[in-house]
Amino acid sequence: MSPLLALVSSLCWGLADFTGGLATRRVGAIRVICVTYPVGMVLLIILALAVIPGTIDASVLGWSVFVGVFGLAAMFPLYAALALGPMGIVSPLTALGGALVPVVVGILRGETVTALTVGGMILAIAAVILVSREPGPHRRVTPKALILSGAAGLLIGLYLTGMGVAPETSGIWVATLGRAVGSGILVVVAVVLLARKGTASWRPFPWRLAVMTGMVDALANGLFQLAAQSGELVVVAVISCLYPAATLLLAHWVLRERMTRVQGLGVALALGAAIALSV
Repeated sequence: MSPLLALVSSLCWGLADFTGGLATRRVGAIRVICVTYPVGMVLLIILALAVIPGTIDASVLGWSVFVGVFGLAAMFPLYAALALGPMGIVSPLTALGGALVPVVVGILRGETVTALTVGGMILAIAAVILVSREPGPHRRVTPKALILSGAAGLLIGLYLTGMGVAPETSGIWVATLGRAVGSGILVVVAVVLLARKGTASWRPFPWRLAVMTGMVDALANGLFQLAAQSGELVVVAVISCLYPAATLLLAHWVLRERMTRVQGLGVALALGAAIALSV
């Protein structure tokens, strides 16, 4: 069940990246995040109270603050790196960096790593790199973009690790309260934006895309925490980093963006990695 939850989490993150990317093209990243975070918080609260029960104690509160701070902090270098590009390098670096930290933590905690798991990890790394290859000439990656990508990956990894090592009895409360912490910070950001630029900077706003992004992203976070509680953090983290493949497929199906043979091979490898890590 744990690998399946991780795979669905990865698919949700891929969808959230797709819809969030479309919304960001219209009004910018910070405005979109100011909406997606609170929307996701509301959904997670409903799920935590009515569907997935869990307990809250001092440890859960501590991990929630950890998750909330690092999760929000990751957004800023991530979007800065994506703006500098090229995305074909930034995307796999952040995805793999996000998986690296929880994998290392899982190994240090004594989780078992079989030969099949290692093989699945290798396939996953290759898949993420291949699906992120963009056709045509590429811009050279700058040292600043590399540093920002590495920083974003590290922060995402810490964020995922915080959810992964949270008490098993917490349900999805770490993801939920962590989102609340981030939302509280973003309320301040939104007020500052409104004071400086007024409501005109929010119109026209892609509300449907932003709300959908917030809900799907929140669902991905909750599923990741459940997957990590019921399985090996090493495996869950690697499966979850396959989300660029889902984003690529959505761009191909919905926006009719051309998929190269190399990217198609990456999607196939992602499927193979998911199967290998699920066995």
